[in-house]
Formats: sequence, structure tokens, C-alpha cells
Amino acid sequence: MDIFETIVAKAAGLTAGSPLTAVLNLRSEILELTENSHEASLRPNQPGGLKRSERAGLACRIAKRNNDPVLAKHYESMFGVGSQAIADTGFDGGDDARLKAIIRHTDLVTLNPKEATASDITELLSAGLDDADIVRLSELIAFISYQVRVIAGLRLMAEVA
Repeated sequence: MDIFETIVAKAAGLTAGSPLTAVLNLRSEILELTENSHEASLRPNQPGGLKRSERAGLACRIAKRNNDPVLAKHYESMFGVGSQAIADTGFDGGDDARLKAIIRHTDLVTLNPKEATASDITELLSAGLDDADIVRLSELIAFISYQVRVIAGLRLMAEVA
């Protein structure tokens, strides 16, 4: 795998010949695992009740909430029907109680994870998500949050290298 073709390297603006090349080569397995996690989170074989278009919209929303327009643009390239509305940080789900609960939970965990409580999970259950879909949503939020932080770290390292 070409480490500079990974989503993380591209979003961080790293190219072959970067001062971080040696570091990335030493950690190529982490970049490969991160790519695999991206596929599993965004394009799983068994998406359950969380559609791929919803996943792309939520991933873009999380990137926007973290002020990462480069990563947001990547997720915009994965949009399907309904993704654009979900990615709009001004959209709260409208009249769709299920979508409203998903967006509210995503924003809460993205922006203020310490404020999330068991009642937030109960709200997702009440909106029609089952346990497996709540886990899928949690995995997606966790992965994109991880990805945002890895990219931010690489950008900082590149600035001082």
C-alpha cells in the first residue's frame, strides 16, 4: 500500500518526499489499519440500519464540526441520497424522529462527549434504533473522531518538520 495514497496522508497534505516519510514508513501498518477501519465504518458489508449515505453524511458533519474542510470534502465525495442534508450542521433532522435523534447524538458526542449519558442511548432506542445500530453509530463517531485527530497531528508534525 502506498502510504501517501491513504485518506489520512492526503487529508494531512503529505506527499512523497515529505519530511515525515520515514516516520510514516515506520508506521505504515497503522495507516493500513486506519484505511481498513475507514472502509468498515463507511462501507461495511452489513450496514444494518445505518445506511451508507447516512454514514457519509454523518462523517462529513463530524469533519465539519471539527473544522476540517479537507476531510469534509473527502466525505462529500461519498454522498448518496440524503447525505447532503445530514452533513449540513444547521440541519437537525427535521420531522424525522429517527434522524433527529441520530444527528443530536452525533453532535453531542462529537462536541461534548463528557455530557453524553445513558439517557442519550435511551433516546436513540426510543427513536427506533436497535442495540446493534447504536453500536454502529458509536463506532462511526469514534472512528471519524480518531481520524480527525490523526490528521491534525500529522499536520502539526509536518509544520515543524
